Order: sequence, then C-alpha cells, then structure tokens
Amino acid sequence: MHYDVYPRGVCPTELEFDLEGDRVTNIRYHGGCNGGLKTIAALIDGWTVNQIAEKLEGVTCGPKSTSCSNELVRELKKALGEQRENTQIDEGGELVDERHIL
Repeated sequence: MHYDVYPRGVCPTELEFDLEGDRVTNIRYHGGCNGGLKTIAALIDGWTVNQIAEKLEGVTCGPKSTSCSNELVRELKKALGEQRENTQIDEGGELVDERHIL
C-alpha cells in the first residue's frame, strides 16, 4: 500500500513510501537534504519496519529532538499499525488473510 505522510519537526514537508506486509520500498522525501535522504532511502529499500527502526529510531538532527530518519520510523510504525488493523499479518510480516471492513 502506498502512503503519503507529512512529518513533523523536520525539513521535509512530505514523505512517501510503499508498505507491503512489513517490507518498505520506494521511500521518497520531499524537501530536506536531497542527497543524504536519497542515500538513506536507497540503503534501507526493501528492509522491514523493525530493521529500519533498529537502525534509525531515536536519531536526532542538531538541536532537534527528532530527525528525518526518526520521523520515517514514526510514520512507518503508524502505517504498519493501521495496516495490521485491516489485515492479518503473521510475525514474519507475511499477509495471512485480508479482513473486509464494511
């Protein structure tokens, strides 16, 4: 599923990513440090939410209490939680059964 989100407290104004199960691909930041953010996105493309969180959660930027990386983790966890509310995902991140909410 494709997500467009709006991180808080960082330079990028928008963040896009695809989340299938718990696997993240096609990460794109809009605004911010172009080269650095493209590098981060390329390095973690295809990783799981947990793998990304292990490496990037809690990273800060200068005097800020957050960073582009930390905001990505926050948004990924939020998206994964929403996805799990609507689907059945096993511990390995595989889609087991789709629930239909009317």
